[in-house]
Amino acid sequence: MSKVRVWLEKRSPAQIITGYYLLAVIISILLFSLPEVYKPRVEVSFFDKVFMAVSVVTDTGMTIFNISETYSVFGYFIIMLVLQFGGIGIMAMSTFFWILLGQKIGLKKRRLIMIDNNQFELSGLVRLVRDILKMILFIELFGGLILGFYFLNYYPTWKEAFLQGLFSSVCATTNAGMDITGESYIPYANDYFVQLMTIIQIIIGAIGFPVLIEVKEYLSRKNSEYPFRFSLFTKLTTITYGILLVIGTILILLLEFQHYFKDVSWHKAFFYAFFQSATTRSTGFTTMDITEFSMPTLLVMSVFMFIGGSPNSMGGGIRTTTLALNLLFIYNFAKGKRDIKVFNRELHQYDIMKSFAITLLAIVMCFISVIAISISDKQQQLIAIFLEVCSAFGTVGLSMGITPDLSIFAKCILMILMFIGRIGLTSFFFIIGGEDNKEDNYHYPKERVITG
Repeated sequence: MSKVRVWLEKRSPAQIITGYYLLAVIISILLFSLPEVYKPRVEVSFFDKVFMAVSVVTDTGMTIFNISETYSVFGYFIIMLVLQFGGIGIMAMSTFFWILLGQKIGLKKRRLIMIDNNQFELSGLVRLVRDILKMILFIELFGGLILGFYFLNYYPTWKEAFLQGLFSSVCATTNAGMDITGESYIPYANDYFVQLMTIIQIIIGAIGFPVLIEVKEYLSRKNSEYPFRFSLFTKLTTITYGILLVIGTILILLLEFQHYFKDVSWHKAFFYAFFQSATTRSTGFTTMDITEFSMPTLLVMSVFMFIGGSPNSMGGGIRTTTLALNLLFIYNFAKGKRDIKVFNRELHQYDIMKSFAITLLAIVMCFISVIAISISDKQQQLIAIFLEVCSAFGTVGLSMGITPDLSIFAKCILMILMFIGRIGLTSFFFIIGGEDNKEDNYHYPKERVITG
C-alpha cells in the first residue's frame, strides 16, 4: 500500500482523474457482468459489455443493441446509477461518499476536484460539489415525477409509466440520450410537452454547473442591496449556447424545408428542428429517422456534436467557450487587435492559446479516426462514419444505425473518442505529465516568423 501511495503521489492530477474514470469503467464492466442485469436468455459478449460500460460512464449513450430488449428493470437502475458518475463527475460523486463517510477533504482531494470540474481556485469546492449534487438529483427526481404522471397516458401500469419517466429524466439531465422505448423519442414525435420537458433538462445538463450555481445565487440575492454580477464564463457560455441552439434550429428548418419537412405542418417542423438542435448538441435523442435527412443537415448536426456542451457540464466535444474564444480571437485579429476584450473584461492569453490547441487537436483526432474507420469498414458510408465519430467525441450517442455493424477496431476507436470527450481535452493534454499553465524559468530571444 505504501508503494501504491508513493506512486500516486508522483502522478499529476490529470493522470489520477483519468485513472478514476478507468476504474469507473472497470467497475461498470463488473456490474454489467451480473446475470440479473439482463433479461432471461439474453447473452451479451464481453466486448459488448466493455463498449456499453464506456458509453454509460462517459454519458454518451451510444449502444450496439436495443436496451429495452436486453436489460431488465434492475439493469435500468444500474445504468442510471453509472450515469450519475459519468454525468456529475467522478470526483464530485467521490466527494459525496467522502462526506458520507466523514472523511476530511484534504488539499490533494480538493485539487483533484478542481481539475475535474475545470475550476481555477481551491476555495469553495466542497460547497460547489454539494450544490451540484443537490441540484442535479432534485432535477432528475422532479422531472421523473412529472414525466411519470404524464406517461400514465402512454403506459398501462403506473410502474411502467414512472420507470419510463425516471429513466427519461435521468438520461436527459445527464445528456446520455439512452431510452427504454426501443425507438428513442419517436413515440413522442407529436407530444410537445414531453419534448419541451426533455429540452429543458438537456439544457440544464449541458449549460454547465457553474452557470446553474450562479443562477441560483442570483435568484437568492435578487432583492439584496448588493447587485449580483454574473461571471464572464457564465455570460460567454450562455450566449454561445443560446446562439448555437437558435442557429441549429434555423439551419435544420431551412435545409429540410423542401425535403423532410415538405409535407409537415409548420409547428411540427419547428419542434422537429428545435428538438434535434437541442439533442444533437449533447444528448442524442431523436424524434425522427435521421437517415432520411439530407447530406447538408447531417454535416451540420455533426459539427454541432463536435462542438458539444459547455465546460464542466454533462456534455463533451470541444465545448462552447472554446468555440467562443476562437471566434473572438479571429474577429479581433481581423481588426488588427492583439488583446481581446468582451463584457468589460480582457481575456487571458493562455486561455486563447488553450482554446486553439484544443480545437486543433480535436480536428486532427477526429480526422484520423474517420480515415481509420473508413479503411477498416469500407462498406459504410463516409457521412455515417463522420457523424459517428463526431457523436462519440461529443459524447452525444446519435447514430445512423451503423454502430452494431462496425468492426471491433472501429468500436475501439469510438470508445477512445468517448473517453477523451468525457474527461476533456485539457485533461488529455496533461496526462503525459504536464501541468496546466506552467511557465519556464528562462526565455530565448524572440524572432518573428513569416506566416500565411
